[in-house]
Amino acid sequence: MVAVNRQYASDEELLVEVEGLNVLFGRQHVLRDINLVIPRGQTLAVIGESGCGKTVLMKSIIGLVRPTSGKVCFDHRELVRLGDKDLSQLRTRFGFVFQMAALFDSMTIGQNVAFPLKQHTSKSPAEVEKIVLARLAEVGLPPSVVHKKPAELSGGMRKRVGLARALALDPEIILYDEPTTGLDPIMSDVINELILRARKRYPVTSIVVTHDMHTARKVADRVVMLFPASRLRPDEPQMIFDGPPTELDSTADSRVSQFVKGEAGERLMEMHERGEIEVSEPDE
Repeated sequence: MVAVNRQYASDEELLVEVEGLNVLFGRQHVLRDINLVIPRGQTLAVIGESGCGKTVLMKSIIGLVRPTSGKVCFDHRELVRLGDKDLSQLRTRFGFVFQMAALFDSMTIGQNVAFPLKQHTSKSPAEVEKIVLARLAEVGLPPSVVHKKPAELSGGMRKRVGLARALALDPEIILYDEPTTGLDPIMSDVINELILRARKRYPVTSIVVTHDMHTARKVADRVVMLFPASRLRPDEPQMIFDGPPTELDSTADSRVSQFVKGEAGERLMEMHERGEIEVSEPDE
């Protein structure tokens, strides 16, 4: 059984605490009895196959999804006890890098990066412009992109703009939702390097939801793996791995090793037993 791993921090260092978290959508159990603590400054990768609840966990941590039971605390404050105003203010301490960048198509790149600054600060236009240019430079984009629209940029450039926007308010924690999805291997590694640079440049905590094992191994101090609740026995924990990336290859849990290696293994047999696919004998 994977228990709450508190070896990473003292209570004073904890930034995120998830205790006995359960989330149901209708009768579907998406998250089941999740226990997780994340200290300040750590980069945590959350891995697992599609539908295992990774994104729901991330949304629970920022209060966009309310627990069916259990609790989520940020900086020792339980999110469900906060009013809308306090919760909105707390979210300014977060930065978000969405899967497809989620830029505003009608705005220029400069306006996109400036958006959180204009929404949540009283900085002058000159101060905002200075910050926008600085954040774009940090992700390797020249001043010439400021007046372009998102449609004029490549997918990799849009991802970098998303990171620049996430850094605009100097957040304490950045959440990355599949940051390398849809990118070629080289651009994926550019994004990985930028995640590492952000951690070195700022005292930031990071949560990276990803299927990309290269990303998990390269950027994370710690990896947790979730397994779909619908395929667990009643007594099984949903978090089936919690440890440093270096331990992924030595785990005894075949579900973890098969995911890490990208092997169908037992999953193929499960699908066959449910009648979802036919398994043919190999040609002799």
